[in-house]
Amino acid sequence: MPVSHPLPVIGIPADVRVIDGHPFHAVGEKYINAVAHGAGALPVLLPAFGTGIDLEALVEHIDLEDLIGRLDGLFLTGAPSNVEPHRYGGEPSAPGTLHDPQRDVTTLPLIEAALATGLPLFAVCRGIQELNVALGGSLHQRVQEVPGMMDHRGDAKKSRADRYAPAHPVRLAPEGVIARLTGKRELMVNSLHAQGIDRLAERLAVEARAPDGLIEAVRVKDAKAFALGVQWHPEWRFRDTDHYRILFEAFGDAARAATARQRRSVHGIHGKVA
Repeated sequence: MPVSHPLPVIGIPADVRVIDGHPFHAVGEKYINAVAHGAGALPVLLPAFGTGIDLEALVEHIDLEDLIGRLDGLFLTGAPSNVEPHRYGGEPSAPGTLHDPQRDVTTLPLIEAALATGLPLFAVCRGIQELNVALGGSLHQRVQEVPGMMDHRGDAKKSRADRYAPAHPVRLAPEGVIARLTGKRELMVNSLHAQGIDRLAERLAVEARAPDGLIEAVRVKDAKAFALGVQWHPEWRFRDTDHYRILFEAFGDAARAATARQRRSVHGIHGKVA
């Protein structure tokens, strides 16, 4: 059946993963499926720019505004790597910590460009950490070692389904976007992370907290469109959990609104070329 309106295009920045000694740019299938079927959008994978050498200089040659102008939304996924601590003035990471500098140098300026132009943005797990760092916040590198904090990591010995099962409640801010969308004051969410928000960026407002007080969701206070980050993984079996599904639907609705605005700007209110 033909589609009456074009699907909104949502960009998903890739991780750089080494497979059999070769670097690949990759995005987990569960994220792609959630954007395609949960948000009802066309997912487009964005490579992490550069080869690891003078990355910042390379990105200066990428027209971020042009790239953002081709998208109707930006989705930042989770990943096994940590944001490099020098990005937020943190102490050097513990030996063996996995980093992805190519992703950092791609996503951090993309976040700023997306927010500046009013592009809808949804950030998950590593994505919420990138959002906080891009706007001037800092991170705990090992939440489980912070006094008074829970261990938010998943148990690697469990099956994938058990690791992604609900792990703890989060209390929602009564005036927040998530509370309004879900009609709830508390949600049960999964938990598979070691990093977490330490100092919250000034432009962010808290949307949810874990029982230990860790920030679990944020919104951009001055955003021109949907701009939300969550520490949990709503992409996991999003069809089976109402409050996971609702977030992707809201993101998709915002991306469709962005698509409609672009059509109006090109064709004018009465369908004429502006």
